[in-house]
Amino acid sequence: MSRVRHVAIVGAIAVFGAVGCTAEAGTGGSAPTPAATPTASPMAGREDITVRLNPDRVIEGETSTVWILANCPVPTGGPEHSGTGNSDAFVRAVTLEPVPPPTSKASPTSTAAPEAVPWVRGDARVPRGTDKGTYNVDVKCEGTNDTGRAKLRVAAEPSVVPTKAPRAGGGGTAAAAEDTGVPMGVTGLALVLALAGGIGVAVVRRRRS
Repeated sequence: MSRVRHVAIVGAIAVFGAVGCTAEAGTGGSAPTPAATPTASPMAGREDITVRLNPDRVIEGETSTVWILANCPVPTGGPEHSGTGNSDAFVRAVTLEPVPPPTSKASPTSTAAPEAVPWVRGDARVPRGTDKGTYNVDVKCEGTNDTGRAKLRVAAEPSVVPTKAPRAGGGGTAAAAEDTGVPMGVTGLALVLALAGGIGVAVVRRRRS
């Protein structure tokens, strides 16, 4: 083998070795592990707010006013503290306004604004044509989207029952007895005594004559 050919073979082997080392260095590291996607935890459901009605029972056939009091939290960050009440028994939806905070008696001259109370209220009208039954009254707090429900009952109109039934027969005597409040037994006894007295007087007069 000539010297030139030997040098060429050795050079080729050196080149292939360098390329192999470079490839191994580029692929020898482990692949990066992808970041885990965080799982959003579901929000815990809010409890229904307290809703009170006054009265919670009205009579069918009457136009009634029902007051609604709802425990709406005071919102933070600017939303208006108010609510809305709605029911199939109402003429229309009702806007619930904040309940005024109590005034402090300890320092009447204080300039600090009183703390708001978490209650809203309003009045609704139930028309006289509302059918009897139980109706849902749903309230939504506009500032926090809290909701609550109460039940309104529309009861049947009570029927009028006479306290004393009229008596049959008796003519004018019975009517007089009813008007004066004198029992029929007493009236009849008085008539019998009167007749007996009249007959006795007639017999005595006849004997004297």
